[in-house]
Amino acid sequence: MSESFVLDSFALLALLGGEPGSDMVADLLRQAQGGETHLLMTWVNIGEVAYIVERRWGMGRLHSALAMVEATALEMVPIERELALMAAHIKAEYPVAFADTFAAALAQHAGATLVTGDPEFQPLDDVLDIHWLTQGEH
Repeated sequence: MSESFVLDSFALLALLGGEPGSDMVADLLRQAQGGETHLLMTWVNIGEVAYIVERRWGMGRLHSALAMVEATALEMVPIERELALMAAHIKAEYPVAFADTFAAALAQHAGATLVTGDPEFQPLDDVLDIHWLTQGEH
């Protein structure tokens, strides 16, 4: 079975904004398209990306970004009872934003590596496999 990765909003926003780490996210999308990896993201985190893109760049850019994401092999995971309760448990135990707990819960549930550059995930570094997008990645 191929390796699995979960994107958080930071990772997808890095790609959409051409920010550091965007090359790694683009590579993961290409690998997922080719069946080499399994790439996932929760609808909660996609919603987070949507409001940030709309706020930064407007509705036109949001529609383009959503169309691009929906055309990829990124699996968009709905939040059901189990993931919601996993996210709630993470929020109860760690000082992490609630939307971020959904990415963490999905990574745990799927046995996947979380891809992020968001320092808010640092308290989870010992409980999750995290690939950190850094300033040095190009």
